[in-house]
Order: sequence, then structure tokens, then C-alpha cells
Amino acid sequence: MTTGELSVERARIAFLHDRLDRERAAAQAALDAALRDGHEPRWHREVAVRTLSEQVSRLKVADGGLCFGRIDTADGRVYVGRVGLFDTEHDYEPLLTDWRAPAARPFYTATAANPEGVTLRRHFHTRGRRLESFHDDELQLTSKALLAALEAPRSKTMRDIVSTIQAEQDEVIRLPHRGVLVIEGGPGTGKTAVALHRVAYLLYAQRERLSRHGVLVVGPNPGFLRYIGEVLPSLGETDVVFATPGELFPGVRTDREDTPELQSLKGGLAAVDLVREAVADRQELPVDPIPVELEDVTVPLTAEIAAAARDRARQAGLRHNEAQPVFHRALVDALVAPALELIGEDWPELAADVRRELSGNADVRAAVAELWPVLTPRTLLADLYAGRCFALGYPELHRDDPRAWTVSDVPLLDEAAELLGTTGEAERRAEEERRRAVEYAQGVLHVIDTDQAMYEEELRAVDLVDAEWLADRHTAVDHRVLAERAAADREWTYGHVVVDEAQELSPMDWRVLARRSPNRSMTVVGDLAQRQAEAGARDWAAVLGPLARDRWAYRRLTVNYRTPAGIMAYAAAALAEVDPTAVVPTSVRQGEPPLEVTGADPESFRPATGTFAVIGPHGPLTPRAAKGLEFDTVVVVDPERMTPAERYVALTRATRRLVVLRT
Repeated sequence: MTTGELSVERARIAFLHDRLDRERAAAQAALDAALRDGHEPRWHREVAVRTLSEQVSRLKVADGGLCFGRIDTADGRVYVGRVGLFDTEHDYEPLLTDWRAPAARPFYTATAANPEGVTLRRHFHTRGRRLESFHDDELQLTSKALLAALEAPRSKTMRDIVSTIQAEQDEVIRLPHRGVLVIEGGPGTGKTAVALHRVAYLLYAQRERLSRHGVLVVGPNPGFLRYIGEVLPSLGETDVVFATPGELFPGVRTDREDTPELQSLKGGLAAVDLVREAVADRQELPVDPIPVELEDVTVPLTAEIAAAARDRARQAGLRHNEAQPVFHRALVDALVAPALELIGEDWPELAADVRRELSGNADVRAAVAELWPVLTPRTLLADLYAGRCFALGYPELHRDDPRAWTVSDVPLLDEAAELLGTTGEAERRAEEERRRAVEYAQGVLHVIDTDQAMYEEELRAVDLVDAEWLADRHTAVDHRVLAERAAADREWTYGHVVVDEAQELSPMDWRVLARRSPNRSMTVVGDLAQRQAEAGARDWAAVLGPLARDRWAYRRLTVNYRTPAGIMAYAAAALAEVDPTAVVPTSVRQGEPPLEVTGADPESFRPATGTFAVIGPHGPLTPRAAKGLEFDTVVVVDPERMTPAERYVALTRATRRLVVLRT
């Protein structure tokens, strides 16, 4: 690196930042104008505001590390960065190429064995907007930029890897597969980062198809989601919902775990039948006849009459709540004949009168509410856990606080919602609000209306608009961002779903995710050797075959960029207990073997700088809570008291130093 070359590159990067500032200012000005513009149709303005808002957000996050490299080929020079910038005055000549664009791919994939036409690859090291230095590598796998990134201290949040993506990772990120993609890899292979960058790439390459519905990222615990939460926004993608498996049902947020036995019961596909039985159990028959008081007679609503009505409602093919009106009509139809028999008369007019009286009868409505009640998923499961489980043959489901939801309850709540259907309350509220809006609009038009005889030559308000139109104009618009609307809507379907630590999910969890992704556009990240959940995955084909049939692909990452070889060699014994055939990923750094000590204070090993964690079988940070996280220094307390899978997870969280402490 010469002083002259450094000056040239500094000038180039300063020029790119200046171009970024101008584009950002222009986009912000256009957004402000769109927000002020009251002349355009509302839908046109909303589309413009959304598009410009996305553009402003994308340009705002591009500041840090705007340009991080360049490649030279026989055809010219390509500068690679976070976003694409173009010379709008000269046929949109590219000034900076987005890392996701095909032209940028050789920056990641060119090697000495296959240079792909690249004659030089240069890595920039910047601080803020200033270029500090650069280096040119020899197109080898472990470049200076990668090693520098690996040796850097870890932060509290995951960093993006756009400047150090390796060929093995890039192939997975850009894989042209529209179904379910499984990315498996041992600790430190970067599978989570690869999955998140794949989402950013897909939203770049297939934005029209995916962006309208947003992205769902499912992670094992809140700590993990906080850790990875800045990656996608740093890449310019903000329409993302982050959730744990205990947060996939709107209104429920739980990290409470059931016993392994209950996890197996609730997580297996047999739980679908369990929920169906719980719903059917609420479609009841009266033990004793229910008296229905009519004007002239009292008709007994017997178990036989209720059973016939129940059969008819079940045969309607509707969900439970939506079938309640069918049950009501069936009861009315079945009660007409015994009512006429008690009256002692039978002619068409009388039968019609009796039917009308039964339809509005309070006793019949009360019977419907008792025998075929409108239910919510929470009410159904709470009643099941409170005592109905005994009659159904599931006594182990009983608990003192039936609404103390666990993570394993979430897919059962979701299954119940599918079987129950809507309660109709939201629709009735919306209909009532609209009725009131129309009545108000009619009143407004009446006030501003004028006498037609006096103003025959003038247009009046009522000549131009009606109450329905005016009500629509004043209906409240949902201004929540896409991620907020998606998180609150159980029936929202996402453009893409990312599932991390997927080996922990039960078959019932996968049913929930399948409903959130009917197009099966998913990136599934996991490592079967790290499975801890009793109901978790043991074979990807068994999990994904029923879910995606032949629309799933598998890729494995084999290079460990995080964990030094000395630590991985130590952890290999735990891996052999989990799976004797498994092979640890190849580490790019050697490092030192772990330090084994007895009876010390874990805090005594805290370094002066860098991140630090103590992982124990029952401490604040357990192996389950540490999943997916990484720290510069890790103290593992009493690994022998952990299961082999837990031990393997705990021993592979360190990027620099591992201490094994036995108490």
C-alpha cells in the first residue's frame, strides 16, 4: 500500500459518501413533499410514502462501512458496498455496486484456484467515513480481512458479515431455491449470519414477491433475538418480525417450559387429535331435557333432539364457532314438530309462526350458548387444563393455573384457533362502527344540504357524494408499520420465514410455521447434534417431507470461523456422545486448549476487555439460553452435570478462551 494509492482510494470513498448524502437528501425531500401533498389520491400518496420511506431507511443505514472493497477484472473495476449508487447524469453508470448484485459476487467467491477473472481484490478498513488502510489478498479462503474480523473482540450484538463472506457461505446465500432451504452446520460455521444475509439477498433479488408480506425470524430465546436483531436493519431490511416459539400466538408471550414428558405429549402430532377432542367435548348434549317456554306450550329439548342438531352442524363442514348458527337453526327445525304436537294443531301458517317464535326464543338461545358455546383458543385450553382433561383421558394436562401458558401451549392455541374459527366479535364491532359512520355522514349531508327549489342551478353536496362514500373517506387508516401489523395478526402470511435452532422445534411447532408460510419460502438453520428438546427434530427429511414434500434442499457448512481448533478438539468428546458418526467443523484458527480448574470463583477469569459469560447447568446462563450466542471468554461450570448435547453447546461458545470449572 503506497501513500499515493491510499490518497486515491480515500478520495473515492469520500466521493461515494458525498453521493450518498445527496441521494439521501433528495429522497427525504421527496418523502416530505409526498407527506404534505393533499391533491393526489390517498392510495397513490400511501404507495409513494412507503416507497420513499424504504429508500430513506436504506440510505440511512448505509453510512457505516459504505464501501468495503473493490475487484479489478479485464472489463474494469467494481467497488463493492452496502448499497448501490449510480451516476444519474451518465446513463446510470454504477459508482458503487450493492453486495447482493451479481457483479459483486466474485468479491466473495474468487479464489486462487478459480479467480473468476479477478486480477485484484482489495479490502478497505474504514473508521466512520475515513479510510484507514487497505490490503490486497491472494484470493485465498482465509484472507487478512477475514482473520482480522475473527480476531476482533465480540460485541453484544451480532455484526453483519458482508465484507467477509466466504465462498462456501456465498453459495448458500445466493442459492436459487424458492422452497425450504436447510442450512446445517456445527458451532461457529456462521449459519445464522448466512441465513440472515440470505434473507437480505432474497429481498433484493425477489423484492416484488417478498416485500409486501415481510419476514418472520424465529429464534430460541429473547437473548438470541436481541443478539441478531441489528443484522437485517443494518443491511437495510426493516419489515422483519422477531419472535421466539413462545411468541407466535398474538397476545401470548412465554418462556415457561413444560416437563420433557409434557413437551412430548403436546409437541407430537397426536396433539392435533387432542385439540379436536377438546373442541368436540364442548359440543354437548343435555343430561336432562331443557324446557323451552313458548306462548302456548313448553317443549322439552331432549338429548335426542340436540344430537340430531349436533350431527347436522358437524356435517356443515364449518369451524366450531362458525357452525353455531347452523346448530341454532337445526335445533329450531327439530323443535317445530314436537311443539305442534303439544299444541294439537298442524297447518302451514301455524308451523311458520312456531318456527319464528323458536328462532327468537330466549330458552333456545341459552341452550345454544350452553351446548355449542362460542369459544376462544385460550378459553378452550384453560377449561381443558382446569378439569375437562380428566374426562378426556389426559389427567397429566391438569394444572392449578390453567392460563399459565407454556411454550408447548402455543402450537395448541394456534391449532385451536384453526378449529374454532372467529368468534365474530371483531366483525360485529367493525360492522357497528361502519353503521355509525354512515349515520353520521348522513347527518352531515343533511346539515349542509340546501333547498333544491332555491338553488336549482347550483351543485349541492348531495349531488356529488353520498353517505357511504363520505364514511369511507373518514374511516381510520391503519398507520402501523408492516412488522407491527404482522405480529398482531395470527393469520398473517409472510414472504419468507427464517427458523434458527430449528432442531428444537416440535412437529406441532412446524404446523404453526407452515400456516405462517403457505408458499414454503423458508430458511431453516440448525444442527441436529445440538438438539436438547425432547420433541425436537432428529431427521430433517422426517420433519420437512410432510411440510414441503420435494420443495426442500439441504446445504451443510463445514468451516468453523468462530471456535479455535483447540477448543473444538476438547468439545469433540461431547459430540461423540451425541452422535459417534459426527465430524466437528474445521476451524480456521488454532488457539489454545481449554484451561481446567477446580473450586475457583468464575468471576476471577473475567478479562479486562471483551465479552464474558458463565454457563452452568442451573445458572443464569444455561446451555439452552446460550444457544446461538458467542463470547470472547467463557467459563463452563460442571459440564458433567449437563447432557452431552448441552455440554457440546456450552463448550463451543468461546471465540478466544475457554475455562472448564468443576466445583
